[in-house]
Amino acid sequence: MRGMRLYKREITEPEELREVLELCDVVRIGAMDEEGMFIVPMNFGYEFKEKNGKCSLKLYLHGAKEGRKAEAFANNPNVAIEMDCGHEIIRGDYACSYSFAFRSIMGNGVIRRIDDIGEKRYGLELLMNHMEPGAKIQFLPEMMDRTLVYCIDVTEFTGKRRDKKKA
Repeated sequence: MRGMRLYKREITEPEELREVLELCDVVRIGAMDEEGMFIVPMNFGYEFKEKNGKCSLKLYLHGAKEGRKAEAFANNPNVAIEMDCGHEIIRGDYACSYSFAFRSIMGNGVIRRIDDIGEKRYGLELLMNHMEPGAKIQFLPEMMDRTLVYCIDVTEFTGKRRDKKKA
C-alpha cells in the first residue's frame, strides 16, 4: 500500500486498531465485475492477531448464494475494504476550517467462499459475537445450508485517525 501522506494520523498500535474494529458495525467491500466497480456494506466478524509487531486480519461475512455480490466474489476475489467510526464534526470559523473527526481502517485482500462446515460455523460465531456479544445463537442445519460465508484474508491494511482538537 502507498504510504500515508499525513503519516501523523496513521494508527500503528495494535490495541487501537483492535478498538476501531470493535467499534465499527459495517465494513464496505469494494469489488469489480463485468458491470464495473461497486461497493457493498456488510456486517462482519473478525480475527485480529498481533505477533512481533506485525498485525494480521481476517474478516468473516455472510450472504446469499446468488446475486451480483456472490458472482463478483467468485469471478474476481480481489477486494478492497473500508470501515470507520468515531464521527464528529470539527467546527471552525470559516468553511475551510471545518473538518470531521473519525477513525478508520482501509485495506486490500482476497475473499474466499467457506465450504468447510467447521470454519463456516466459526466465521458465523465471530460475526454474531461482533454484532451482539454474548448472544446465544443456534445455527440450524437448514440455515447453514442456505447461508454463504466468506472470509477476507486482508493482505494489507492501515488505520487512520483524525482527532478533534482539544478546547
